[in-house]
Amino acid sequence: MGSKILIFGGTRGTGLEAIKLLVARGDWVTVMARSDSDRSGLEPLNVDIVEGNALDRANVEAAFAAAKFTAVINSLGGKRGETRPDLEGTISIVDAAEAAGVRRIVMVSAVGAGDSADALSPNAWKFLGPVIELKTQAEDRVTGSDLDYTILRPGGMGSDPATGTAIKTEDHSVMGMINRADLGRLVVECLDDDSTIGHIYHATDPGIDKQPPLQRGEPLGAGPKP
Repeated sequence: MGSKILIFGGTRGTGLEAIKLLVARGDWVTVMARSDSDRSGLEPLNVDIVEGNALDRANVEAAFAAAKFTAVINSLGGKRGETRPDLEGTISIVDAAEAAGVRRIVMVSAVGAGDSADALSPNAWKFLGPVIELKTQAEDRVTGSDLDYTILRPGGMGSDPATGTAIKTEDHSVMGMINRADLGRLVVECLDDDSTIGHIYHATDPGIDKQPPLQRGEPLGAGPKP
Protein backbone atom coordinates (compact mmCIF):
# COMPACT_ATOMS: atom_id res chain seq x y z
CA MET A 1 0.00 0.00 0.00
CA GLY A 2 1.30 3.46 -0.92
CA SER A 3 0.83 6.78 0.80
CA LYS A 4 -2.38 7.84 2.51
CA ILE A 5 -3.71 11.01 0.90
CA LEU A 6 -6.68 13.12 2.02
CA ILE A 7 -8.31 15.21 -0.70
CA PHE A 8 -10.73 18.13 -0.51
CA GLY A 9 -12.38 19.05 -3.80
CA GLY A 10 -12.00 15.61 -5.34
CA THR A 11 -15.41 14.81 -6.79
CA ARG A 12 -14.59 16.33 -10.17
CA GLY A 13 -12.12 18.54 -12.00
CA THR A 14 -8.48 18.73 -11.01
CA GLY A 15 -8.97 16.86 -7.75
CA LEU A 16 -10.58 13.90 -9.49
CA GLU A 17 -7.81 13.81 -12.11
CA ALA A 18 -5.20 13.68 -9.35
CA ILE A 19 -7.11 10.91 -7.59
CA LYS A 20 -7.10 8.75 -10.73
CA LEU A 21 -3.32 8.95 -10.86
CA LEU A 22 -2.86 8.30 -7.14
CA VAL A 23 -5.16 5.28 -7.14
CA ALA A 24 -3.55 3.85 -10.27
CA ARG A 25 -0.17 3.75 -8.56
CA GLY A 26 -1.49 2.21 -5.36
CA ASP A 27 -1.95 5.12 -2.97
CA TRP A 28 -4.79 5.00 -0.45
CA VAL A 29 -7.05 7.98 -1.11
CA THR A 30 -9.74 9.44 1.12
CA VAL A 31 -12.06 12.11 -0.27
CA MET A 32 -14.34 14.40 1.68
CA ALA A 33 -17.56 14.94 -0.26
CA ARG A 34 -20.85 16.63 0.47
CA SER A 35 -23.96 14.51 0.83
CA ASP A 36 -25.46 16.09 -2.29
CA SER A 37 -22.32 15.96 -4.43
CA ASP A 38 -22.06 13.97 -7.66
CA ARG A 39 -19.80 11.04 -6.81
CA SER A 40 -20.13 9.25 -10.13
CA GLY A 41 -16.52 10.02 -11.03
CA LEU A 42 -15.33 8.38 -7.82
CA GLU A 43 -17.45 5.25 -8.11
CA PRO A 44 -15.06 3.32 -10.40
CA LEU A 45 -12.13 4.15 -8.13
CA ASN A 46 -11.11 2.40 -4.96
CA VAL A 47 -11.34 5.38 -2.61
CA ASP A 48 -12.76 6.02 0.83
CA ILE A 49 -15.35 8.77 1.11
CA VAL A 50 -15.90 10.83 4.24
CA GLU A 51 -19.16 12.73 4.05
CA GLY A 52 -18.88 16.36 5.01
CA ASN A 53 -18.66 20.01 3.99
CA ALA A 54 -15.42 21.98 3.95
CA LEU A 55 -17.35 24.95 5.34
CA ASP A 56 -17.99 22.94 8.52
CA ARG A 57 -14.86 22.88 10.66
CA ALA A 58 -16.04 19.82 12.60
CA ASN A 59 -16.47 17.92 9.32
CA VAL A 60 -12.94 18.79 8.26
CA GLU A 61 -11.52 17.69 11.60
CA ALA A 62 -13.44 14.42 11.32
CA ALA A 63 -11.96 13.80 7.89
CA PHE A 64 -8.43 14.14 9.26
CA ALA A 65 -9.33 11.78 12.09
CA ALA A 66 -10.31 9.04 9.62
CA ALA A 67 -6.70 7.83 9.22
CA LYS A 68 -3.06 8.77 9.72
CA PHE A 69 -2.52 10.64 6.48
CA THR A 70 0.77 11.31 4.72
CA ALA A 71 -0.43 14.43 2.91
CA VAL A 72 -3.45 16.53 2.01
CA ILE A 73 -4.50 18.01 -1.32
CA ASN A 74 -6.69 21.12 -1.33
CA SER A 75 -8.46 21.57 -4.66
CA LEU A 76 -11.51 23.40 -3.35
CA GLY A 77 -13.50 25.66 -5.66
CA GLY A 78 -17.07 26.69 -6.26
CA LYS A 79 -19.62 28.29 -8.52
CA ARG A 80 -21.08 31.75 -8.76
CA GLY A 81 -24.06 32.24 -6.48
CA GLU A 82 -22.80 29.71 -3.92
CA THR A 83 -20.93 30.25 -0.70
CA ARG A 84 -17.35 29.55 -1.72
CA PRO A 85 -15.13 27.41 0.51
CA ASP A 86 -11.83 28.78 -0.80
CA LEU A 87 -10.87 30.73 2.32
CA GLU A 88 -12.92 29.29 5.16
CA GLY A 89 -12.35 25.74 3.97
CA THR A 90 -8.62 26.30 3.60
CA ILE A 91 -8.35 27.77 7.08
CA SER A 92 -10.06 24.69 8.52
CA ILE A 93 -7.89 22.34 6.47
CA VAL A 94 -4.66 24.01 7.59
CA ASP A 95 -5.77 24.13 11.24
CA ALA A 96 -6.82 20.48 11.19
CA ALA A 97 -3.65 19.38 9.38
CA GLU A 98 -1.46 21.13 11.94
CA ALA A 99 -3.43 19.58 14.79
CA ALA A 100 -3.23 16.10 13.23
CA GLY A 101 0.47 16.33 12.42
CA VAL A 102 -0.07 16.14 8.65
CA ARG A 103 2.71 18.37 7.37
CA ARG A 104 2.53 18.03 3.57
CA ILE A 105 -0.05 20.00 1.59
CA VAL A 106 -0.48 20.76 -2.09
CA MET A 107 -3.00 23.50 -2.85
CA VAL A 108 -4.58 24.54 -6.13
CA SER A 109 -5.10 28.31 -6.22
CA ALA A 110 -5.42 30.58 -9.27
CA VAL A 111 -3.46 33.05 -11.36
CA GLY A 112 -4.17 36.51 -10.00
CA ALA A 113 -3.75 35.56 -6.37
CA GLY A 114 -1.02 37.04 -4.23
CA ASP A 115 1.83 38.59 -6.18
CA SER A 116 0.36 37.59 -9.55
CA ALA A 117 -2.39 40.24 -9.73
CA ASP A 118 -0.89 41.83 -12.84
CA ALA A 119 -1.02 38.49 -14.72
CA LEU A 120 -4.82 38.66 -14.82
CA SER A 121 -6.52 40.86 -17.41
CA PRO A 122 -8.74 43.79 -16.34
CA ASN A 123 -11.73 42.01 -17.87
CA ALA A 124 -11.06 38.90 -15.82
CA TRP A 125 -10.68 40.99 -12.67
CA LYS A 126 -14.19 42.39 -13.20
CA PHE A 127 -15.64 38.89 -13.01
CA LEU A 128 -13.21 37.18 -10.70
CA GLY A 129 -12.00 39.85 -8.30
CA PRO A 130 -13.87 38.55 -5.22
CA VAL A 131 -12.78 34.97 -5.90
CA ILE A 132 -9.16 35.97 -6.37
CA GLU A 133 -9.22 37.89 -3.10
CA LEU A 134 -10.46 34.76 -1.29
CA LYS A 135 -7.71 32.71 -2.90
CA THR A 136 -5.10 35.29 -1.93
CA GLN A 137 -6.18 35.10 1.70
CA ALA A 138 -6.26 31.30 1.50
CA GLU A 139 -2.71 31.26 0.13
CA ASP A 140 -1.64 33.54 2.98
CA ARG A 141 -3.01 31.08 5.52
CA VAL A 142 -1.10 28.23 3.89
CA THR A 143 2.19 30.08 3.48
CA GLY A 144 1.95 31.43 7.02
CA SER A 145 1.50 27.96 8.48
CA ASP A 146 4.05 25.41 9.65
CA LEU A 147 3.06 23.04 6.82
CA ASP A 148 5.31 21.87 3.99
CA TYR A 149 3.30 23.53 1.25
CA THR A 150 3.33 23.73 -2.52
CA ILE A 151 0.86 25.99 -4.31
CA LEU A 152 -0.13 25.68 -7.97
CA ARG A 153 -1.86 28.56 -9.73
CA PRO A 154 -3.63 27.60 -12.98
CA GLY A 155 -4.99 30.18 -15.39
CA GLY A 156 -7.87 29.29 -17.68
CA MET A 157 -8.80 25.62 -17.36
CA GLY A 158 -10.20 23.22 -19.91
CA SER A 159 -11.56 19.68 -19.75
CA ASP A 160 -9.90 18.16 -22.81
CA PRO A 161 -7.72 15.05 -22.43
CA ALA A 162 -4.23 15.51 -21.05
CA THR A 163 -1.65 16.77 -23.53
CA GLY A 164 1.37 15.87 -21.43
CA THR A 165 2.99 19.20 -22.27
CA ALA A 166 1.86 21.25 -19.25
CA ILE A 167 4.54 22.82 -17.09
CA LYS A 168 4.92 24.66 -13.82
CA THR A 169 6.95 27.84 -13.57
CA GLU A 170 7.97 30.28 -10.86
CA ASP A 171 7.47 33.15 -13.31
CA HIS A 172 4.39 34.68 -11.71
CA SER A 173 3.66 36.83 -14.74
CA VAL A 174 2.68 33.77 -16.78
CA MET A 175 -0.99 33.35 -17.70
CA GLY A 176 -2.22 30.58 -19.98
CA MET A 177 -4.50 27.62 -20.47
CA ILE A 178 -4.17 24.17 -18.93
CA ASN A 179 -6.39 21.10 -18.97
CA ARG A 180 -7.49 19.70 -15.64
CA ALA A 181 -6.00 16.30 -16.43
CA ASP A 182 -2.59 17.91 -16.86
CA LEU A 183 -3.02 20.03 -13.74
CA GLY A 184 -3.87 16.87 -11.80
CA ARG A 185 -0.57 15.39 -12.98
CA LEU A 186 1.32 18.46 -11.80
CA VAL A 187 -0.38 18.19 -8.40
CA VAL A 188 0.82 14.61 -8.00
CA GLU A 189 4.31 15.46 -9.24
CA CYS A 190 4.59 18.24 -6.67
CA LEU A 191 3.34 15.92 -3.95
CA ASP A 192 6.20 13.56 -4.76
CA ASP A 193 8.90 16.22 -5.08
CA ASP A 194 10.19 17.67 -1.82
CA SER A 195 12.13 20.30 -3.76
CA THR A 196 8.79 22.01 -4.51
CA ILE A 197 8.13 22.61 -0.80
CA GLY A 198 7.81 26.29 -0.01
CA HIS A 199 7.25 27.26 -3.64
CA ILE A 200 4.36 28.80 -5.58
CA TYR A 201 4.12 27.87 -9.25
CA HIS A 202 2.01 29.00 -12.17
CA ALA A 203 0.64 26.06 -14.16
CA THR A 204 0.26 26.42 -17.90
CA ASP A 205 0.46 24.43 -21.11
CA PRO A 206 2.60 25.90 -23.92
CA GLY A 207 0.99 23.38 -26.25
CA ILE A 208 -2.44 25.00 -25.96
CA ASP A 209 -3.23 28.15 -27.90
CA LYS A 210 -3.58 30.99 -25.42
CA GLN A 211 -7.05 32.46 -25.19
CA PRO A 212 -8.64 34.66 -22.54
CA PRO A 213 -9.73 32.47 -19.61
CA LEU A 214 -13.31 33.73 -19.76
CA GLN A 215 -13.67 32.62 -23.38
CA ARG A 216 -12.22 29.13 -23.21
CA GLY A 217 -12.87 26.51 -20.55
CA GLU A 218 -14.40 27.41 -17.21
CA PRO A 219 -13.48 30.58 -15.34
CA LEU A 220 -10.54 30.64 -12.99
CA GLY A 221 -11.29 29.09 -9.63
CA ALA A 222 -14.12 26.84 -10.81
CA GLY A 223 -14.02 23.55 -8.97
CA PRO A 224 -15.91 21.05 -6.86
CA LYS A 225 -18.39 22.23 -4.29
CA PRO A 226 -17.22 22.25 -0.69
